[in-house]
Amino acid sequence: MTDGTATVADQAMLQDVTIVIVTFNSAHCLPELGRLLAGCPHITVVDNGSDDGCVQAVGQHLPNAQVIALHNNLGFGAANNRALAQLQTPFALLLNPDCEITPQTIVQLLHTAHQWPQAAMVAPQLLQASGAPEVNYRWPHLLWHSRGPAVTDGPACVGFVCGAAMLLRMSAFGGQFFDERFFLYYEDDDLCTRLFNQRQAMVIDPAATATHRSRGSVRGKHPLRSEYIRGYHHAQSKLIYTAKHVNAATARRLRTRLIWQTLLALPVRVVLFSPKLIARMWGRYLGVSRWSQQGLQ
Repeated sequence: MTDGTATVADQAMLQDVTIVIVTFNSAHCLPELGRLLAGCPHITVVDNGSDDGCVQAVGQHLPNAQVIALHNNLGFGAANNRALAQLQTPFALLLNPDCEITPQTIVQLLHTAHQWPQAAMVAPQLLQASGAPEVNYRWPHLLWHSRGPAVTDGPACVGFVCGAAMLLRMSAFGGQFFDERFFLYYEDDDLCTRLFNQRQAMVIDPAATATHRSRGSVRGKHPLRSEYIRGYHHAQSKLIYTAKHVNAATARRLRTRLIWQTLLALPVRVVLFSPKLIARMWGRYLGVSRWSQQGLQ
């Protein structure tokens, strides 16, 4: 990746976009983001109550960024909503702290957005740390399974893009962004499903690439607690999504299946002694159990 140097023409285009970064114990990501995004005039960082000095690190590495420091962890979607409600630019680039992108790539996304004015969302091709492409786009899996070769020849309409990096055309959303019932996971599935059902176009541009160091955004003093939280909210969000976009009966059946799958797999993880997987699966079990007590929304 190149550094954050931008040409005069690029700088003019970058005036139209605000980069929104939600952090939670993500201070370790900020030096690289600061280097790459130095040429970007509008950056908003929403910190979800980190205890690793993240807010102070933003001032050091992204000195031009506006910081929204939340006292508690509101979740990914809710934190993004707080920033999006204040935006003044016609575009917003939602960017995970573990996703590395250059100003030149952002400009490429903006060019694509101008080329396809009907697109509500434009996304880059995500790359793994090794340089191999990630599968960060598909069609809505509720309707059919994606098949065929990857997009390589040029921009293409898709039915879902990963929330790690997505350029939003603010005028397409009418002020309605993430459903805050999704604390973590599936908030991007829900957003894209709503856009798809509204016949709003989403475009993937393979000419624009960003490196995604998946699951690298959170570090902290309690890694097992982080794994527990991942399992808990992934399970709950999966059920919330199913109840919302399929029906309550299917969500109930899915809940039963998840409980049995977890109960059968958990002893294996204990025998093989994988603390991270044990913590994640215990979170998964409690996530589906406690969700049932809340009732089907």
